[in-house]
Amino acid sequence: MLSKPAFLLIEDNLIDQLVIKQLLKKILSVDEIYIANNGQEGLYWLENNKGISKPLFIILDIQMPFMNGFDFLDAYDKLDEDIKKENQIYVLSSTLDSDEISLINENKYVTKMLNKPFPIEEFKKTLYPEDEN
Repeated sequence: MLSKPAFLLIEDNLIDQLVIKQLLKKILSVDEIYIANNGQEGLYWLENNKGISKPLFIILDIQMPFMNGFDFLDAYDKLDEDIKKENQIYVLSSTLDSDEISLINENKYVTKMLNKPFPIEEFKKTLYPEDEN
């Protein structure tokens, strides 16, 4: 990988934000982690950081106030293609609702759904499958 990806964590729970940020730093040696408290803030961040010249991995919670993950994905679809070109979205959810799980897995922008609590080792294997020994 030529340039290390940046991460945008869209999560309303402050404890989850702290834990996920620390796991990304400690386990994956991530340097750039940006946090949005809901989907609306996440969209605002994306629109105001168009010039980011590296892959962006978005970790998206589904259940949030103001704009939830599904609303974010709908609005994300309407963004300029140049904003979306090197992004990967990983949905992080504790839902057991089969309809919600289907909606998540069928969304063309979602790379993978992860179950809460954040499964850092599973996420690491998804990002770096060549590291498995």
